[in-house]
Amino acid sequence: MDFDTRVKMAVYNYFAETGGRPSPGKVAERVGSEIENVLESYGRLRAQRLLVLEPDGSSIRMAPPFSGVPTQHIIEADGIRYFANCAWDALGIPAALHKPSTIHSRCAQSGEPFVLSIKNEGPEHSDWVFHCLVPAAKWWDDIVFT
Repeated sequence: MDFDTRVKMAVYNYFAETGGRPSPGKVAERVGSEIENVLESYGRLRAQRLLVLEPDGSSIRMAPPFSGVPTQHIIEADGIRYFANCAWDALGIPAALHKPSTIHSRCAQSGEPFVLSIKNEGPEHSDWVFHCLVPAAKWWDDIVFT
């Protein structure tokens, strides 16, 4: 496995295990390398749209579907709280974890709370509609806004 793949897997495994973003030092420990090498890898992973970094270049903002910062989209699975970047990613976290989960969110227009139970077979029945103002082809033009 190449170095960037090892870094990516260390980042995603950390999110899955803890619900939070790892520091570059934690990733360096997991891959047996120096922090500088991890930060260089972060840049390459960002170029591949696998990570979104904070302006400091060393803190992970997003490792889709996981958010490194608190959001309105909270997923609970096995006693761990995760934050998703958006409603779409809120469905991606249970799928990535392969675990039954509960999604807590709210309607961006009305503020109405949403709670959705996700089983391994998929989500419970719901008549909710997911709508994005930005077409998917434009999401990465400003992924934090989208």
